[in-house]
Amino acid sequence: MSRPPLIELRDCFKTYRNGALEVEVLHGVSLAIAEGEFVAIVGASGSGKSTLMNLIGCLDRPTAGHYLLDGIDVAELEPDEVAALRRDTLGFVFQSYNLIATASALENVEVPAIYSGMSPEARRARAEELLEMLGLGDRLDHRPNQLSGGQQQRVAIARALINGARVVLADEPTGSLDSRTGAEVMTLLRDLHAQGHTVILITHERDLAQQADRLVEIRDGLIVDDTGPMEVPDRAALPSLAPAEAALPAATLRLAQEAVRIAMRSLRANLFRTALTLLGIVIGTGSVVTMLAVGAGAQQSVLEQISSMGTNLLLVRPGAPGQRGASADAATLTVQDAEAIAELANITAVAPEIGGSGTLRFGNTDHRTSVTGTTPELALVRDRAVEEGSFLTNTDVETYAPVVVLGRTVVDELYTDGSDPVGSFVLINNVMFQVVGVLAEKGAAPFGGDMDDVAYVPLTTSQLRVSGQHYLSSVTVQIADLALVDETEAAIHDLILQRHRTEDFRIHNMASLMETATATQGTLTILLGSIAAISLLVGGIGVMNIMLVNVTERTREIGIRMATGARRSDILTQFMLEALAVSAFGGALGVAAGLGTAAFLKSIGIPITYEIAPVLLAFGCAFLTGLVFGFLPARKAAGLDPVTALQSE
Repeated sequence: MSRPPLIELRDCFKTYRNGALEVEVLHGVSLAIAEGEFVAIVGASGSGKSTLMNLIGCLDRPTAGHYLLDGIDVAELEPDEVAALRRDTLGFVFQSYNLIATASALENVEVPAIYSGMSPEARRARAEELLEMLGLGDRLDHRPNQLSGGQQQRVAIARALINGARVVLADEPTGSLDSRTGAEVMTLLRDLHAQGHTVILITHERDLAQQADRLVEIRDGLIVDDTGPMEVPDRAALPSLAPAEAALPAATLRLAQEAVRIAMRSLRANLFRTALTLLGIVIGTGSVVTMLAVGAGAQQSVLEQISSMGTNLLLVRPGAPGQRGASADAATLTVQDAEAIAELANITAVAPEIGGSGTLRFGNTDHRTSVTGTTPELALVRDRAVEEGSFLTNTDVETYAPVVVLGRTVVDELYTDGSDPVGSFVLINNVMFQVVGVLAEKGAAPFGGDMDDVAYVPLTTSQLRVSGQHYLSSVTVQIADLALVDETEAAIHDLILQRHRTEDFRIHNMASLMETATATQGTLTILLGSIAAISLLVGGIGVMNIMLVNVTERTREIGIRMATGARRSDILTQFMLEALAVSAFGGALGVAAGLGTAAFLKSIGIPITYEIAPVLLAFGCAFLTGLVFGFLPARKAAGLDPVTALQSE
C-alpha cells in the first residue's frame, strides 16, 4: 500500500471467558484497510465476523495482538479516549437498527452530536439535512415503532454520519429488510463510499459482499481469503463535523442540559413507576417537615407557658433539698422571710403565697378550685393582668378583707347565666366573699393544669378564714437583672439559712427550668425527626431499586449511547440526574404535603411552628437521598461493556 492504513489489525486474538470456560473466537487475525476503501467482510454465522467488527469499531478490545486506528494503538487509550474515537471517527449501522425506542427519528440522529458538544441548533440542522437527504424529511418526529424497517435503517445511517464519520461500519444492514429496501440501503452505502467514507460491510451473503470493492472472507476465526487492497485515489481525509472539545467552553453545560432533558423524557416514559418512586420520597419528606413542625410547635408552646410565668423568677419553697413535697415539720417559711428577702439587692418584687383549695358557690352552682392567699405583688411577678375590676390591694391585706379575684375558668363554671361577676358575692367554704376582679385568660400550665382555674384572696384573709395556716406554701421572687440571677439566688439561700439555722427550703430558678425544658423539647424534636427520617430512608431505597430496574431495562439504550460516543461519565451523569430529578421533585411535593398536613393539624388545635430550617433540611435530605441511592445504579450503568449492553434484550 502506498500510504499507512487507516485500520490495521496485527495478529489479533479474542477469547471469551465464562467462569472456567474459555472460547477463542479470533485466532491471530491480521488485516489492513486503507482510508476510502469499500470492504466487505463475509462469513457464515459463528465465523467471528461480528467479533471482528466489534474490534474494528472499538466496542471491544483484542485479548492479544494490536489494533491501530489511524496509527494509534487503541489498547493504549483510556476509555473516554476510545469513546471519542467511536463518536468522531466511527459510525455504526446495525442489523437490528439499535434506535432508542422513546426518542424520535430526529432525536436518534442527534445522539452522537450531543456527546461531541455540538450546539443544539447546529445538530438539529445537521440531523434534518441528513434525514431530508435520505428521504425521511416527513418522518422527523416519528418514533422507531412508527417507521418501517427500511426507514429505521436510514435513521441509523443518518446517525452514523452526523459527526462526519470517516469509517462507516455496517453490520448485516440488509438482514432485516426485504430485497427492494435492502438494495436501497446498499445504494446508500455505495454513495457514502463515493463521497470519501471508508465503508466496512459485515455480511453472510456473498452476492451482497461482491458489491464491495474488496472482499475479505473469515472462517473459524481466521481470514481465509482477501481479494487484496484496492488502489484508492488520494483525497483529503473527511473532516469531522464534531467541534474540538477544547474549543467548546460550554460543552459541559450542554451535556448537562441534554442529560436533564433525557432524564425527564425517561421519567415521563414510565409515569406510573415514577409516581410510585415519588411516593416514597414524598411520604418521607412530608413526614420530616410535619414532625419537626409539631416538635417545634410543642417546644414553643411549653416555652411560652413557662415565659408566661416569668423567666426572671426565683421560687422559694419549704422542704429540704431532695425531699418530695413539704412535711408539716418542714413548713417553716414565713411572711417575715418574704419581707427579709424583699430587702436584698436586685429584687423587684416578692409575692408570698399560701396554697390550698376550696369549693366556691354562686347561686346553686358549685365549683372546686385552687384558692391562693397572696399579696398585690403576685399580679406583677406572675404577670396576671385583670380583665374586669381590680386585683387585690394592700388595704385588702391589712384589713383582712373578704374579697376574691377569679380566673376565667371559675367565672365560666359559676356564672352560667351570663351575669357580671364583679361586685357579686360567692361562698368559699361557706364564707362569703365579694368578687372584685376577673383575671385575663392565661391558658394551660406548662406542666399540666389550667392557669385560669384559680381564685386569689388576701394573704391575711386566707390565714384567718380559708386555709387557717400561717406558714407560706411558697415565695415568688422577681429579680431585676437576670445576669445576676446566680448571685441573687445565693444571697437568698444564705439569708434564709441564717434565719432558719437549717436548710429546710429549696430555691427553684425559672431560667434554669426553661433551659431544661428547651433541652428536653429539643431532644423530643430530634426523636420525632429521626423517626420521620426512617421513612425518607425507605423512600431512598425505593429510588435505588427503581433505578436498578431502570438500568436493567435500558441496558440496550446504554449500549447504543456508548456505541455512538457517550463516555462513562456521560452515562453516570444521566442516571444520577434521573435519580436526583425524582428525589428533588418528590422532595418539593413532600415539603408541600408536610406543610399542608401541619396546617391541618394547626387548624384542629395542635401547636405548630413553621421554620425555614426544617423545610430546607427535609428537602436537602431528599436531594441527598437521590445522590446517595442513585449512585450505585448510575455506576452500574456507566460500567457496562458496550458489546454486552448492545446484545441485551
